[in-house]
Amino acid sequence: MPSIDSLSTRRDLSVGRKKYVYYSLAAAEEAGLSGVSRLPRSMKVLLENLLRHEDGVSVKREDVDAVAAWLENKGKVEHEISFRPARVLMQDFTGVPAVVDLAAMRDAMAALGADPEKINPLNPVDLVIDHSVMVDHFGTDSAFKRNVDREYERNIERYRFLRWGSSAFNNFRVVPPGTGICHQVNLEHLAQTVWTAAEGKATVAYPDTVVGTDSHTTMINGLSVLGWGVGGIEAEAAMLGQPIPMLIPEVVGFKLTGRLPEGATATDLVLTVTQMLRKKGVVGKFVEFFGPALAHLTIEDQATIANMAPEYGATCGFFPISRATIDYLTATGRDKARVALVEAYAKAQGLWDDGEGEAPEFSDLLELDLSEVQPSLAGPKRPQDRVLLTEAAAEFNAALSDVFGRPAEAARVPVEGEKYDLGDGDVVIAAITSCTNTSNPSVMIAAGLVAKKARELGLTVKPWVKTSLAPGSQVVTDYLEASGLQDDLDAMGFNLVGYGCTTCIGNSGPLPEAVSAAVNAGDLVACSVLSGNRNFEGRVNPDVRANYLASPPLVVAYAIAGSMRLNLSTQPIGQDKKGKDVFLKDIWPTSAEVAEVQRKAVTAEMFAKRYKDVFKGDKHWQQIKVEGGQTYAWDDTSTYVRNPPYFEGLSMEPRPVEDIIEARVLGVFGDSITTDHISPAGSIKTTSPAGKYLSERQVPVTEFNSYGARRGNHEVMMRGTFANIRIRNKITPEIEGGVTKHFPSGEVMSIYDAAMRYQSEGRPLVVFAGKEYGTGSSRDWAAKGTRLLGVRAVIAESYERIHRSNLVGMGVVPLQFKVEGWTKLGLTGEEIVTIRGLSDANIGKLKPRQELWVELFRPSDGKMARFPVRCRIDTETEMEYFRSGGVLPFVLRNLARGD
Repeated sequence: MPSIDSLSTRRDLSVGRKKYVYYSLAAAEEAGLSGVSRLPRSMKVLLENLLRHEDGVSVKREDVDAVAAWLENKGKVEHEISFRPARVLMQDFTGVPAVVDLAAMRDAMAALGADPEKINPLNPVDLVIDHSVMVDHFGTDSAFKRNVDREYERNIERYRFLRWGSSAFNNFRVVPPGTGICHQVNLEHLAQTVWTAAEGKATVAYPDTVVGTDSHTTMINGLSVLGWGVGGIEAEAAMLGQPIPMLIPEVVGFKLTGRLPEGATATDLVLTVTQMLRKKGVVGKFVEFFGPALAHLTIEDQATIANMAPEYGATCGFFPISRATIDYLTATGRDKARVALVEAYAKAQGLWDDGEGEAPEFSDLLELDLSEVQPSLAGPKRPQDRVLLTEAAAEFNAALSDVFGRPAEAARVPVEGEKYDLGDGDVVIAAITSCTNTSNPSVMIAAGLVAKKARELGLTVKPWVKTSLAPGSQVVTDYLEASGLQDDLDAMGFNLVGYGCTTCIGNSGPLPEAVSAAVNAGDLVACSVLSGNRNFEGRVNPDVRANYLASPPLVVAYAIAGSMRLNLSTQPIGQDKKGKDVFLKDIWPTSAEVAEVQRKAVTAEMFAKRYKDVFKGDKHWQQIKVEGGQTYAWDDTSTYVRNPPYFEGLSMEPRPVEDIIEARVLGVFGDSITTDHISPAGSIKTTSPAGKYLSERQVPVTEFNSYGARRGNHEVMMRGTFANIRIRNKITPEIEGGVTKHFPSGEVMSIYDAAMRYQSEGRPLVVFAGKEYGTGSSRDWAAKGTRLLGVRAVIAESYERIHRSNLVGMGVVPLQFKVEGWTKLGLTGEEIVTIRGLSDANIGKLKPRQELWVELFRPSDGKMARFPVRCRIDTETEMEYFRSGGVLPFVLRNLARGD
């Protein structure tokens, strides 16, 4: 539906022989939006989105004016707007439950007497299956084939379901397994920078924008596509035509100057940027990069920086359209007419950066001289904890006692059947993985050159290191093979294991049995080094306690060294064929060497060939039979895909919201509780509630798969909520893992069992937490599981953006301490909690960000305490979702009514 265009901004744009219509920001400025040419480019994209969708209802003239007023208030005045992305991107871990929800919504529509086919994506949706391959086999030429075969064996139910979805829903495409990682496929093929759509006889051109069900959707900001990660429930609403409510953000400008010094990589740069921005505090803000250094960064470098936006806490990390954008679109085989449109549109809209002219205005500024960047890693537990390569060994030794509580000189443990032993700090996993770095040819080629030089000198990888290479697209294999470097990587144990996220999301597969046994026998602090973006505890592998992010060439180097306790900047990494010491500098390539290989090996033809039939899939995919019609034929015996309970008994009118009266405390958690802690994606323990559930259904332990793979089954996922092996509940501080005390009995049990017992007693539940609650992946099950356990409210010191939104989307109220956190309250878990002011029956209904009071009663001494909190339902639209019991019931009712 065309915009009402109150400012008359609709203009024509001729590019070659083609004509387009667009909503001109220059025309908006002429019509009275003074100064919009000085807006950050990311804000210009938001303004265009409002101009194009102005309808007087969801987007009003005052919303447009509010964006123009940003120049005066810099985003510090709260104003809600409705953002409508051009498309939605999914990966399979988050995509399967989203499609499950859509299938369940079709059933619910039928139950309400409405048309099930109203549940259909209105915006284009691409789902890339990239999260399911595991590193079961490694270090051999057959590893890739064996891992793919095993992937299909494990996941055939899920893949059959996704094939059904691709045929049952309109505007829904699936990129099959074995193709690549969603963000790299998006960067190399799906994204267009400028999107087009037919509107009658006209073709409208507008900025490519996207939301994704993976937090690293921000990677596409490197190609000047405004996008970020949202929860699956938000993405489903966007697919169904609902706008995404958001407050007009602050935009932090990040000026980049200088050039990277010899020896430093794009990975080192992004780890430096991540540390700086996390220290600055940019949660809920846009970050926009600018400055003369952009002329020396490739689009792949920019994408590496943008990818890590969730790690530095920002909503996005945006880069402008420049000559590098045009060159990249051309080099990756985009349509010539589209490339010409991108340049013409960017220049017409003031989105083009030619390196001249004044910088936009920003809310705040940071600056980094790239010449100061040094080789770095990040760890042992958080991506923002950067350590210089020169200090990594000393920092790890200090962390042994400070972080892990280990003596400095613990005994080494012999490995059964082997001629080596293991000790604290030994690297047992070295993985070149994740879209963050595998999308960047410079660091991948550098890794190959390190392997080549090491091989020539006779160096080998330590025998206890599990090595793997999991590129983000098949193009990586093409250029590594074309350059001959894949042979060198193979010789060092970095054989292709699959095209997917693997180790970065916990799909590292098991360690060899003897290595695992030795690690556990000595309770060792074993290490992983991976070229990923997340290193949270309990994520990479259950046997590995210290995890370090590093560039791909450093991953190869640490595989050779075999230990984090070796200072690679001063100590030899090994000995050559003659017994002479070899240092890291001896095998580290120069930037000129990397550039020469890249220039010869990476070609546009590779991209065109690989993406020609990207949706076709291999023989495994093509042989999957699609069954079912417009509604899904649920299999009650399935342990992978089940009809969720969210819409059971749904009526056209939502039940009134009630106050939370005499709730019990399910858990009390500290700072930086991640979505991995709340809803793990890794392995399922046999003794866990989820493991018991699967065993009761005769699923053998070898087929448990992972929590991530079973996200289509709410029974597994609610049992896995707060089930991370490393989470610590302050109610049971002496026990690591997902346990709590039930009150008033005082019995210690799993969090799931306690929640079910409280539900049987008719008790609502609350959770307390510290700072940065919900950091990490945009994992909707962290909110879904919380809701299904019966939690009505979470009370935390601060929230990460996506998880806060997800809680609201599931009808759970996020509350934020106004003064100080739970540590001053002396919580034991026995407290009874009452929160008033939520009820629809109140005379003054709950407002966004309203102050509320929490009452605490402690039965053991009869004392009562009260403290203020801020309701973190941030917008009026979110308040509507909350009152409807969540965003999906809200959308479902509107569609059923025909709204």
